[in-house]
Amino acid sequence: MSIHDWQAIWLSLQVAVLAATLSLPVAIAVAWWLARTHHPLRWLVETVVNLPLVLPPVVTGFLLLVLFSPLGPIGSLLNGLFGVSIVLTWYAAVLAAAIVSFPLAVRAIQVAFQQSDRRLESAARTLGASKWSTFLGVSLPLARHGVLAGWLLAFARSLGEFGATIMVAGNIAGETRTIPLAIYSHVNSADGARYAWPLVLVAILLSCLALIAGGWIERRASRSRSD
Repeated sequence: MSIHDWQAIWLSLQVAVLAATLSLPVAIAVAWWLARTHHPLRWLVETVVNLPLVLPPVVTGFLLLVLFSPLGPIGSLLNGLFGVSIVLTWYAAVLAAAIVSFPLAVRAIQVAFQQSDRRLESAARTLGASKWSTFLGVSLPLARHGVLAGWLLAFARSLGEFGATIMVAGNIAGETRTIPLAIYSHVNSADGARYAWPLVLVAILLSCLALIAGGWIERRASRSRSD
């Protein structure tokens, strides 16, 4: 593999870890709200959250490009206040990966909250614990396996993100070119398909490791619930 291929692997790992980690607190909050609320607008929030699952990633990337470009509503604000430009940087790759993988994290964590024993939460509230203390001391620990599984799913999805990333971050070698973009670049070059194979194998290996870890966590969670 070339130096650019190794850079793509390292950048992909950085992007996936950051995207899954930075979006996790929001995913936990949204998942808890969806698992506990009966608000009339719950369906609308759930639709918005799950929209990246069914939208073509290129459409998601286009919307992010419109919002975060220097002339967009969010991009112009960031540029005016902080002098920061996100488009065509690796920060944009993190943003795209976080948005696309967010629904997977929310779904896994929501299921964990729904399956947790709410009698323990009620007992904590009866003993005088506040809602916040109950959430941190009871609800979140009970859902810990789902939280970790959600992080792993978001990480794995972020590793494979292509369409939204190329729209908002571009395909700049050594800066925004992740593993999927590097494979795409190889395949579209003369006799480049054979150079794409090492990256394909790396992508398969990383995805398999994430799935194996997720399956192990799910088995641990099932045993904990049965006990």
